[in-house]
Amino acid sequence: MRMQESITSTALDILLVEDEADIADPIGEVLSSEGHRVCVEYDGRRGMERLSGTRYDLIISDVRLPEVDGLALFDWVREHTPETAVILMSAYGSIPEAVSTLRRSAVHYLHKPFELDELLGAVKQVGERALLRRGAMASSDRDDVIDAVLIGASPAMTALKERLRAIADSDAPILIHGETGTGKDVAARAIHEASARRKGPFVAVNCAAFPETLIESELFGHERGAFTGAMQRREGRFAAAQGGTLFLDEVSEMPASSQVKLLRVLQEGVFQPLGSNRDIATDVRILSATNRDVRKLLEGGTFREDLFYRVRVLDAHMPPLRARQGDLPLLVGHFLARYTPDGERVPGLSPCAWALLREYVFPGNVRELEHAIRHAVVLSRGDDIDVHHLPDELRRHASTWTPESDAQSLADALAACERVVLVQTLERVDWSRTRAAERLQISRKSLWEKLKKHGITRPTRPD
Repeated sequence: MRMQESITSTALDILLVEDEADIADPIGEVLSSEGHRVCVEYDGRRGMERLSGTRYDLIISDVRLPEVDGLALFDWVREHTPETAVILMSAYGSIPEAVSTLRRSAVHYLHKPFELDELLGAVKQVGERALLRRGAMASSDRDDVIDAVLIGASPAMTALKERLRAIADSDAPILIHGETGTGKDVAARAIHEASARRKGPFVAVNCAAFPETLIESELFGHERGAFTGAMQRREGRFAAAQGGTLFLDEVSEMPASSQVKLLRVLQEGVFQPLGSNRDIATDVRILSATNRDVRKLLEGGTFREDLFYRVRVLDAHMPPLRARQGDLPLLVGHFLARYTPDGERVPGLSPCAWALLREYVFPGNVRELEHAIRHAVVLSRGDDIDVHHLPDELRRHASTWTPESDAQSLADALAACERVVLVQTLERVDWSRTRAAERLQISRKSLWEKLKKHGITRPTRPD
């Protein structure tokens, strides 16, 4: 069978999930020969585990899989990493299934058996789009990556961004610490994207998500027969992150035996897969995160002191939401725009709903705020958000505040929120006022008046 030459525009990180080895292996070999970095998993559950810790440009998956099916994988990708492209394959080709997939906006739906040229053509299209995205990233100032990813202009966030810019290009390990929900994983991705390793992979692993018997296999990989159930050789996260960044979330939960092996990697730059005696050199930058007071763990003997100083050559503290109240309008506007479906009007907030958001403590920090706004957008069904659309935890707090007590601050905050929504909507439609007015469901005259009120003009592009 003849295959096209130079069919791909850029190398992609691809996850291939196919339970039939006689199909998966040839596809993986062809994609690898085209210059792509391919990871193959043979069941849906393993594919889901890969997706939860590693970012891919493209997922190629069979629809019918053991454990977790391809449509469930697709739904997960669309919710958590919507920039990732998806190609679904099926030998069944039922009309209802195809229609369902198309409604979900899958990039391609291939009916088995298909020619490899057909698959490579679909991959080429994904590669061309990825090349455009990477070109845009390369042409922009890397400081802008941190500004775009970390939402906020409060003194606490301004100081954090300045620190991240200062340490991003260093290859030294960084410990990111802060309360649950403050965005430590977001900061880790921002550091990677602003670093010289941004073209390499970003691989994340939650150290608390794996039992002691599996965490070492997950990090370092294993050889076939290394332990009961190890039916084939498997690369670990260190190998997957080669040339890029490895993010160890909740590193303080790592068991003692694994801490020793991680310390050796940081000291010597080599590791051994389980069941192997060979050292493998690694070129990986380590970012770690914890919501625990590590010094108390050191005193209790549950975290090695020598490892602590290795993972915390540099550090960054994520401020809690209560320390950055001035960022609330920006965050609310950002999440409203993110979770409003394309083509629909971005909802506003009633004065009472806004006052409640202002007064609530948010013990879960930005993550809890994001979930609250997403919850409200779904329940409001396109209408403006009121108190009864917010989650129970916030509504139970309603008796402790009085909206009239902060009228001027409320007006200023609502105006700031409106400005954010206007700018983000215009950016999403390439500053087309007609399309922006349609999306916001207001007249062009009303849009013009709002832009004039807020002093919003299209930014000039550098020559």
